[in-house]
Amino acid sequence: MIGKRFRGYLPVVIDVECGGFNASTDAILEVAAVLLDIDAQGQLVRESTHFYRVVPFAGANIEEAALKFTGINPHHPLRIAYPELKVFQEMFQAIRTKVKATGCTRAILVGHNAHFDHGFINAAAERHNLKRNPFHPFSSLDTVSMAALCFGQTVLARACRAAGLDFDPSAAHSARYDAEKTADLFCLMINRWQALGGFQFVEDEEPPAGEGVDVNS
Repeated sequence: MIGKRFRGYLPVVIDVECGGFNASTDAILEVAAVLLDIDAQGQLVRESTHFYRVVPFAGANIEEAALKFTGINPHHPLRIAYPELKVFQEMFQAIRTKVKATGCTRAILVGHNAHFDHGFINAAAERHNLKRNPFHPFSSLDTVSMAALCFGQTVLARACRAAGLDFDPSAAHSARYDAEKTADLFCLMINRWQALGGFQFVEDEEPPAGEGVDVNS
């Protein structure tokens, strides 16, 4: 069913924790991808989370202010982290497998301030010459805009609370926690909109010709 819900795209919730705001120069320190699916009741739900701590790429910039904000210590001796190339190869493969299994044509990135996360994802793919980036190159779904419309809130913690979801500030700024909370918020808004009659599945509906992009292209 999810293959027919978002124009043939699989929504994948991404959160990136990084060493600054510049996707080209600043390190990715953590990344999480939450895969979604539609359950037997027709509700969009979290399926699985893929979380990685990342070794900064050679020459990466890391701002001290960013480390204070996230609380991440990239030099901690007990931090289990993996090279950026390995992380993105594994994460992209998991997403491509899910895209194929659901009959979707490609993934579409969902994020809280999605443009920010999308920039870092695309920069990493370009840095390592990864040709099979599963995400649409520029389209994304932004929960900031959605939450502003639905709840009058743009900050993730406040939007979650307005939606009736728990949010632990002490756990925030972990890629896993923020991605899962963003996923919960996204699913709630999509499901509530559907319950209000905003979307109905059409079994024989096909995407318009030329709009889908095959995941293997």
